[in-house]
Amino acid sequence: MVTSKEHIINAHKAIGVIDSGVGGLTVVKELSRRLPHESVVYFGDTARMPYGPRPMEEVRRFVFEMIEFLQHQEIKLVVVACNSATAAGLSYYQQVCEEPVLGVIEPGVRAAIAHSRKQRIGVIGTTGTIGSSEYVKALHRHNRSLYVISKACPLFVLLVENNLVETPEARKVAHEYLDPMSSENIDTLILGCTHYPLMADLLQEVVGTSVKLINSAEEIVTEVETILDNSGQANPLNNNNTRYRFFVSGNPRSFEEVGVKMLQREIKAYQVLL
Repeated sequence: MVTSKEHIINAHKAIGVIDSGVGGLTVVKELSRRLPHESVVYFGDTARMPYGPRPMEEVRRFVFEMIEFLQHQEIKLVVVACNSATAAGLSYYQQVCEEPVLGVIEPGVRAAIAHSRKQRIGVIGTTGTIGSSEYVKALHRHNRSLYVISKACPLFVLLVENNLVETPEARKVAHEYLDPMSSENIDTLILGCTHYPLMADLLQEVVGTSVKLINSAEEIVTEVETILDNSGQANPLNNNNTRYRFFVSGNPRSFEEVGVKMLQREIKAYQVLL
């Protein structure tokens, strides 16, 4: 591939990540591990989360607002790290954004199919994600014979956002949501919300070690890496000058507290009123 001046300029731009709250930090963590030379700009819509119960048209409007903000931050690609937002209208975002826009559903689906041996797959997500049936439709596009059971788990987001994962209440809620799925003899469970990997240890304990958990954050970073390499926009500099910028629509303090625990580094978040 011929490297043009435009390619060089774009290679130094940041990867944009948007989410309804802190869940997308699972994507940032994986980006920092797999693509340490890439800069990241993150927007968490913490003032308006959770997205799961909201109408899809409203969620799309929120996402458009975040994308518009990120486009002023010198980005080269946008990751919609929120499953509810992806389900609400990935194709809409791709039409209005000049940069590539990736969602988390399709990468997670491909990984689940690759790992499942019994062809019995569970999907958990927010009310909006599960209600959209986007995961079920995507799984069946790949393989019509799959047995798929899905369950909305809206309380998981609230447990994560309020730092209540390591509580007896969280364990009780996890059993109430997941025990019926375990009884269906699934061998693969898609964590259809980027908040859910933040409680992966608890979820694995509840469903058992025989069930493979599919982390959408890990899968989407593989896709990011492929797109950047194929387009010649991967940052070629092997140095420590990468920048991580964090913006939220709500109070930054609780976001920063979760971010420090998640990323194992000090972070500073700035409030932006959309």
